[in-house]
Amino acid sequence: MKITANDVRPGMVIEHKGRLWRVVKTEHVKPGKGPAYMQVELKDIVDGTKLNERFRSSEGVERVRLEEAKFQFLYDDGERLHFMNQETYEQIDLPREALGERTVFLKEGMEVTVLLHEGRPVDVELPEQVVCEVVEAEPVVKGQTAAASYKPAVLDNGLRIMVPPHIGVGEKVIVDTRTLEYVGRARE
Repeated sequence: MKITANDVRPGMVIEHKGRLWRVVKTEHVKPGKGPAYMQVELKDIVDGTKLNERFRSSEGVERVRLEEAKFQFLYDDGERLHFMNQETYEQIDLPREALGERTVFLKEGMEVTVLLHEGRPVDVELPEQVVCEVVEAEPVVKGQTAAASYKPAVLDNGLRIMVPPHIGVGEKVIVDTRTLEYVGRARE
């Protein structure tokens, strides 16, 4: 489906130079001289490479619609991630690189959404937020909790994130799987 460059928004998937790209950021630029354009940051869905592209405002861009299917994560064999379609019981696998750092959030039995292009799996959408346990963090220093400072912490999946000073070892926290950032303390 053709759309104009002005209609490109973050999260969309477009076809450009024979490859599928997810739009990460867009910025409309109106220079003092010359025509307006869209500065777009793209990320290749298959291999994760990034590309900054400039599209004229009137230029046409091919938007791609991906099919979505619910899958269950089965296991990680070290090189590939294995999933099963919950309706047809068909199994698929993707290279670990397809998820990048987000691989640490996968747990056996977790329900995910697999994005398919022409029947071929191209990406996996994890739940937006997951609960993890803090296994390593600096102790709380009295008087430091009022400041808006953060401290490093290690989660049960090995991920290092920044947490508020009042979070200690053994506490469960909510983490955003897209930004890999602390969201809040999990309710028990």
